Amino acid sequence: MAAAANNGGEGGDGFDVIVVGAGIMGSCAAYAASTRGGARVLLLERFDLLHHRGSSHGESRTIRATYPQAHYPPMVRLAARLWDDAQRDAGYRVLTPTPHLDMGPRADPALRASIVNGAATEVASDAASDAAAPWPWSGVFRLPEGWTAATSEIGGVMKATKAVAMFQSLAAKNGAVVRDRTEVVGIAKQGDGSIVVKTSSGEEFHGAKCIITVGAWASKLVRSVAGVDLPVQPLHTLICYWRARPGREHELTPESGFPTFASYGDPDRRDWCATGDALVEPVARWIDEVMPGHVDTAGGPVIRQPCMYSMTPDEDFIIDFVGGELGKDVVVGAGFSGHGFKMGPAVGRILAEMALDGEARTAAEAGVELRHFRIGRFEDNPEGNLAENKVKN
Repeated sequence: MAAAANNGGEGGDGFDVIVVGAGIMGSCAAYAASTRGGARVLLLERFDLLHHRGSSHGESRTIRATYPQAHYPPMVRLAARLWDDAQRDAGYRVLTPTPHLDMGPRADPALRASIVNGAATEVASDAASDAAAPWPWSGVFRLPEGWTAATSEIGGVMKATKAVAMFQSLAAKNGAVVRDRTEVVGIAKQGDGSIVVKTSSGEEFHGAKCIITVGAWASKLVRSVAGVDLPVQPLHTLICYWRARPGREHELTPESGFPTFASYGDPDRRDWCATGDALVEPVARWIDEVMPGHVDTAGGPVIRQPCMYSMTPDEDFIIDFVGGELGKDVVVGAGFSGHGFKMGPAVGRILAEMALDGEARTAAEAGVELRHFRIGRFEDNPEGNLAENKVKN
C-alpha cells in the first residue's frame, strides 16, 4: 500500500494534512480527512504497516457504551455510527455486533454508574437471591453471591488488524498517500505558516496541518517538537485468547449472539502491571468461577499477544491542539489508556476536523465534550481528571 509522495518542497503544493502514526487513530484520521473532497492527505508510519509493536493489532477488540464516566458513551455512540459508515464504504465488515453484558457486585458504584450512563437494563441476580430467575446466558455465567448483570444494545467484536487495514485502504482509495518505514523526527512551522515534517532519512514533507497519533511514542515526539510534556506512559500487557471446551465452540461466538462482557469488582484484585503468569492466573480463576465448564483454563491461554497501552494518569484521552509555536496547526491524539480502539472512527473524525477546520463540529453535534481531553488539565495537577472521574460511593 505504500506509495510515493510528492513532498511538496519543490514543484509541489504540499498536503492539506500530514498524519504521523498509522495505528487505529491515525488511520481513522487519515480516512476522515480523505473524505473531504479534494483534501490532500499523507499518512506516515515509522514501522511496517500493521506492525505489532503498539496497541492496534490482534484478532479482537470490543465495543461498549457502558462507562462509569458520562463523557464516553456519546463518543462510543458516534463511533458505532461511523464504524457502520466505514464498513458500508469498504463493502465488508470488521465488526460483528452483539449485545453487551456488564456484571459485578450489585452495589459496586462503578457498575451502577455504567448501567445508568450506558442505558443498560438489569436482567439477572445471583443464584442465592430470591429474585433469581433464568436470564439470557444464565447457562454460561454463574454470578457470585451479591452480583447482578445488565445488558445493553451497543456491543460487538472488532477484528483489530483487519480494521486498521480497512481504514488505510479506504484512505488510499480516496487518494491519500500511505507511507510506512518513515520515522518522523521533526515537526516545525515555517515562515509562511506551513508545516514541515522531517524524517530520520532526511526527507521533508510539507503541509498545512499535522496530526500526531504515535501511541506510546507520543510523549517523546511532542516534547522534542513542541517542548510540551504529555504525561503518557507505555504499559506492556497481554491479550489472552482461551480455548472453548469441546461442544461450546459455536455457543461462545459473536456470530451466535454471545455477548461481549465486562466484570466489575474489587480493583485491588486487578494488577495492570502484571505480565506473564502473574496476569494469566487471576484471569483463569475468574473464568473458572464465573464461566464454569465452558472455557479450558488448564493449559493457559492458547495465544498470548503482547500489547502496549499508552496510559495517562487519569486514563482519559488526550485530544488537543499542541499549542505553543505550533498553535492550532498541529493536533495530537494520545493516551488512549487501553480503551480507545472502539472509539477510533470518532477520534479520527474529531482529529481531522480539528486540524482542517480548527474545531470539531461532529463532536459537538454528537454531544461529545472535548474539555475532558485537553492537555491543560495536567497543569498544576498531575492527576488530571482523576478526582472528577472517581465514582462516588
